[in-house]
Amino acid sequence: MACTSERKDWLELAREVLDIEVQGLEAVRDQLDGPFIEALTAMAECTGRVVITGLGKSGLVGRKIAATLSSTGTPSFFLHPVEGAHGDLGMIRDEDVVLALSNSGATDEVNAILPTLKSLGATVIAMTSNPASPMAGLSDIHIQVRVPREACPMGLAPTSSTTAQLAVGDALAVCLMEWKSFGKDDFKRFHPGGSLGQRLATCVDQLMHTDGLPVVREDAALKDALATLNGGGLGLVAVVDPATLLKGVLTDGDVRRLVCAGELDMDRPVSEVMTVSPRRATAGESSARVLDLMERSQITVLPVVRDDGRLAGMVHLHDLLGKGELTFAGGNGGGAG
Repeated sequence: MACTSERKDWLELAREVLDIEVQGLEAVRDQLDGPFIEALTAMAECTGRVVITGLGKSGLVGRKIAATLSSTGTPSFFLHPVEGAHGDLGMIRDEDVVLALSNSGATDEVNAILPTLKSLGATVIAMTSNPASPMAGLSDIHIQVRVPREACPMGLAPTSSTTAQLAVGDALAVCLMEWKSFGKDDFKRFHPGGSLGQRLATCVDQLMHTDGLPVVREDAALKDALATLNGGGLGLVAVVDPATLLKGVLTDGDVRRLVCAGELDMDRPVSEVMTVSPRRATAGESSARVLDLMERSQITVLPVVRDDGRLAGMVHLHDLLGKGELTFAGGNGGGAG
């Protein structure tokens, strides 16, 4: 096999590949119709397991779909069709749903086990590009996943087609999560060894910042609060009374609104322009609950208070998601309020 680097622009080729795959996804998105809902309903109402089967590249995609389903609340496993034909069909129960993957729908090894799967009482869903294929005919439900062309220049290597299979598998998984109201607490329970699961299992106290917090007294001038805001790097300043009770916050957004309204008087007390009674977390509260609050409120920083209302610390969204260490010098944070 000759190796050449004569092509003028490899980035152009790479972008062309991605454009072809995007076009494939758009085509598949527009193909989704009633059978997708039928398949989703069968999987959602399944009292057994969702069994994924496929061969070759479709089998590799099937393994990923099975892993995604299992980690998001739908018990699932991958069944190799050849192993299935040699005894592993004994794992199948009549309450199971089988999702069979094949671009052509003519994969003999998969089609050979479908009649037996149906005779065992399992509901069979096929995901192929061809509704007239043998696999579609052997299934109870057929989801059409047909791309205009493969990204491979010869049209041979599965590229756009496997991307589309994977994406439709993700669509099924996400819809099932919504159907079953699968939330962060469920995710944490299924991911005890994952970094996100471990972080969400902690109290916010263990993730919040306590040193060098951007804090001013309520009688401070706005110019002093702005200096603290600028140096804090969080986009938020906590305003407290002499007993460190949280009285309010001043955020980047508050300052922008003052500027737009022509009301930026640097000598005004910060208490006159701060956001009073801001959203807050409580020390001892679970990180998962705090993350829910921040996502619902679309804010990135929260003050954390003790039971008596005194400021205990501050937590950034990135602290909860584990996206690197933050510093309170420079940078730009989101607001809270």
